[in-house]
Amino acid sequence: MAAPTSSAASAATAPISTRAGSAGAPAGAGPTPRGARVGLTGVSHRYPLRRDIDHGWVPALMRMVSPVARARHEAEDSRPAQLPVLDRIDLDIAPGEFVSLVGQSGCGKSTILRLLSGLETPSQGSVVVDGEAVTGTAPERALAFQDATLLPWRTVRENVALGPQARGRLEPRRVEAALQVVGLRDFAEAYPTTLSGGMAQRAALARALVNRPRLFLLDEPFGKLDALTRLTLQDEIASLWASQGFTAVLVTHDVEEALRLSNRVIVLSERPAHVVEDIRVPEGLGSDESAPEFQRLRRHILSLLGR
Repeated sequence: MAAPTSSAASAATAPISTRAGSAGAPAGAGPTPRGARVGLTGVSHRYPLRRDIDHGWVPALMRMVSPVARARHEAEDSRPAQLPVLDRIDLDIAPGEFVSLVGQSGCGKSTILRLLSGLETPSQGSVVVDGEAVTGTAPERALAFQDATLLPWRTVRENVALGPQARGRLEPRRVEAALQVVGLRDFAEAYPTTLSGGMAQRAALARALVNRPRLFLLDEPFGKLDALTRLTLQDEIASLWASQGFTAVLVTHDVEEALRLSNRVIVLSERPAHVVEDIRVPEGLGSDESAPEFQRLRRHILSLLGR
C-alpha cells in the first residue's frame, strides 16, 4: 500500500484515482509507524447462556406428575452454562501493521476487536497493547462498526467532536482536521439523516480519527455499502493508514478486501475460534487482483474457510 506523497489533509481533498491495494507502505515512504504493538496470549473467551429452568415447589411438583414438564426440565438442565467463542488465541501485531481477521460468521472475529478495545475482558489469557494489559476503553484505541451509529440530533461536526467532549475537552482544530481528512468539511453542519451511507461512514471514521488512535479497530465498516462506495472507502482507509501510521485490525468476510488492504490475513476456525493460519501478504500484491499469486492466496484462504 503506497503511502501518499502529500499530507493526510490534502490527500483527503483530492480524488483517489488508483486502487490502494498493495500490502504495506514501501520502505522510506510515509512516516515511521506510530501504531501500537498488540499481543494476545492464550486468549479464550466464553459468554454465559441463560437457561430457562423453573425453580420452586410448584415446578418440582409438575415434574413429578408430568413427563412433559420433566423432559423439558432435563433438556434445559443439560444445556451448557457458557458458550465458548475463542480458544487459546495467540497473536502478535507489530506497530503499524494492517491485519485482517477472516472466518465464518459467528466465529468470534468481532469478539477479538471488543477485547482489544477494552469493551470486554477475556475469560482466560492476556490482551496487551503497548506493554500494558487492556482493562478498559481508551481514546488511543478506536473502534469503527458496520453501522455508522451517528447521533441524529447532532450535526456531523458535533458527532465528530463527541470523543474530545467526553474527555472534557474542546478541540475544534482537531475536529476540523478530522473532517478534512475524510472529505466532509463541506458537510460539517449537515445532519446524519441527510447523508448517504458512504458519507455517514466517513463521519464515523472521522469521529474515531479525531482521537488520533494508535490502534484502529474496524468491524466490517464497509459491509452495508454499495460496491463502488466500498471500493472508494477502502482506498481512503488505505491512504489514512499509510499517512498516519496507526496499527489497523480489520474484521471482514471479503477475502479480496483482506488481501487488498492487509500485511497479514489471520484465518480463524469455526467457533470456538483458533488461528488456522497466519498468512503474510507480499508487498504490492493487492494492486493487481488478476495476478496469479493474488488468485492463489484467495483460493487458499477460501479453502481454509471450507468454501
